[in-house]
Amino acid sequence: MYLYNELLARADTNKPVRTGLIGAGKFGSMFLSQVPTTPGLEVTCIADLNPAQAQQTCRNVGWSEARIDAVHFTDDAGRMMESGKIDVMVEATGNPAAGIAHAREAIRNGLHIVMVNVEADVLAGALLAREARQAEVVYSMAYGDQPALTCELVEWARSTGFEVIAAGKGTKYLPAYHASTPDSVWDHYGLSNEEAAKAGMNSQMFNSFLDGTKSALEMAAIANAADLTVPPDGLQFPAAGMDDLAHVLRPQSAGGVLTGKGQVEVVSSLERDGRPVFKDLRWGVYVVIEAPNDYSAACFRQYGMNTDSSGRYSAMYKPFHLIGLELNISIFSAALLKQPTGSTRVFNGDVVATAKRDLRAGEMLDGEGGYTVWGKLYPAKRSLQMGGLPIGLAHNMKLKRAIAEGQPVCWSDVETDNTLQATGIRREMEQAFA
Repeated sequence: MYLYNELLARADTNKPVRTGLIGAGKFGSMFLSQVPTTPGLEVTCIADLNPAQAQQTCRNVGWSEARIDAVHFTDDAGRMMESGKIDVMVEATGNPAAGIAHAREAIRNGLHIVMVNVEADVLAGALLAREARQAEVVYSMAYGDQPALTCELVEWARSTGFEVIAAGKGTKYLPAYHASTPDSVWDHYGLSNEEAAKAGMNSQMFNSFLDGTKSALEMAAIANAADLTVPPDGLQFPAAGMDDLAHVLRPQSAGGVLTGKGQVEVVSSLERDGRPVFKDLRWGVYVVIEAPNDYSAACFRQYGMNTDSSGRYSAMYKPFHLIGLELNISIFSAALLKQPTGSTRVFNGDVVATAKRDLRAGEMLDGEGGYTVWGKLYPAKRSLQMGGLPIGLAHNMKLKRAIAEGQPVCWSDVETDNTLQATGIRREMEQAFA
């Protein structure tokens, strides 16, 4: 109760944790829905490209008019962060270039940052986190999103003396999904265009969940925060349910699919023929651990742990995540404990733009979840050696040459604008952490 008791004290003394939100989309709206029932928390400012729509979002999630009137709505995030009315800034735009700019502005203004924007974090998070530490502010993953929840399980495992064999999440995956576009995405989700629009669901964003890009980004974020390795040739997406995690996600030398210990991986809720996996982990996260000695392995058996046939590998998992509904944990951890709920430390994983179909010279790339490319996870060293174009920069770039379906897009394949801040920071991050 260390956080909640502090919140009650804050509420009693009228010293709430003052929070600013950038981006009132789906994630932001989920966070906002929890604000009226959380003591010691106040949202003072909301920045969005459409402030009037952000106000309506607050109404839609149950805010009173009095609460709405107490908030400053703006389309200028920079001025919001200079206002002196914020302790913690939440970046939830999903735009990597904007996320980088907002993070640096927050650091300049001495604000803690909760980076919902995993796209920005994978693009340059190691550098941003280092700059935040130097400025003595917190740069944090967003609790409720799967990377932070996975890092929490890794922290638990290591702090209790277990070696982490694998860590990651579940998702709905079939190889054909890599070619999915915003036009076909709702068919895979079992929704109509009207149902998706009514729920405020963006087709390109949700397509990035399906085509493998978001999985790659989140596994790169976990690898970079928890210092884990990534598969040498991209995610395998093995089909595995909750009872099978320890059996499937162990090293190949022990009969599993991993090339080594300490690796990130995503498990599919579908068999390759489309059949559902028994007790799937589609919405959850996991960590696979190894017993350090015979006594620990015996305890696994005695306490009913799910193990592989050897009894030495076991798994802990959380079957669901509540996304923005859980974000308060990161805000309070930053403001009250001065600790992140996961933060990038190294550059182990990178996500490279990969052709969804045969692309022609002169075509414009349309970024994450679009019609042209999906993001594939690579070891950062390999990505740099091949000159792979980060998926976070693969938007509104013109191809100089044709790229075959399934092939990576490289920096040399596109016309680049080296004056862009995001490009410069990415290059700086590569030099500092490669």
